[in-house]
Amino acid sequence: MKIENFIAPGQASLSSASLLPVMEHFYTIQGEGVHQGRAAYFIRLGGCDVGCVWCDVKESWDADKHPKYSVEDLVITIKETPAQIVVITGGEPLLHDLTTLTASLQEAGLRTHIETSGSSPLSGTLDWITLSPKKFKAPLPEAVQKASELKVVVFNKSDFAWAEAWAAQVSPDCKLFLQPEWDKAAIVTPLIIDYVKANPKWQLSLQVHKYINVP
Repeated sequence: MKIENFIAPGQASLSSASLLPVMEHFYTIQGEGVHQGRAAYFIRLGGCDVGCVWCDVKESWDADKHPKYSVEDLVITIKETPAQIVVITGGEPLLHDLTTLTASLQEAGLRTHIETSGSSPLSGTLDWITLSPKKFKAPLPEAVQKASELKVVVFNKSDFAWAEAWAAQVSPDCKLFLQPEWDKAAIVTPLIIDYVKANPKWQLSLQVHKYINVP
């Protein structure tokens, strides 16, 4: 399902979208969700206004701490690899206008995926939206309705009811995943397994990249 031509209002600071703050970019294996195990090129954009207490990339939060990359240079670098999928993540990538970036990636024959909390307006042309809602700043209705997959991070038992509340709002075609918070994985993974067995509309998502020690 391709998500077409979103315009993100109120993002004038990067209105041209030709330069973006990039914390890191790398070719690796997707470790989570529907596309787990597939090769993908990741672009981690700087900037986040959600502020999850258990975030494992807090260094991404301040966009000003990261160098600006041109879209053209990013695409050239990615095309030097065999990548077919590009995952735009953060931080919170939707703080930036992704119109130019996603258009340029698709013109180069690449699929555009995004991992987002959905708390800022959608922008760009996206082939896949992974929505990971956060209690610290709720996703916007548009992101919930357009999500390709819902990935809820489970920190404690109360998160199951919270996950169900979001599952009731996404489209019927949206894939549903429960993922243990990494530092509590030993405690919550058995709980998720039992929950999935009792509620098979859900699937277990593990951060496989951390187990196999790749970025």
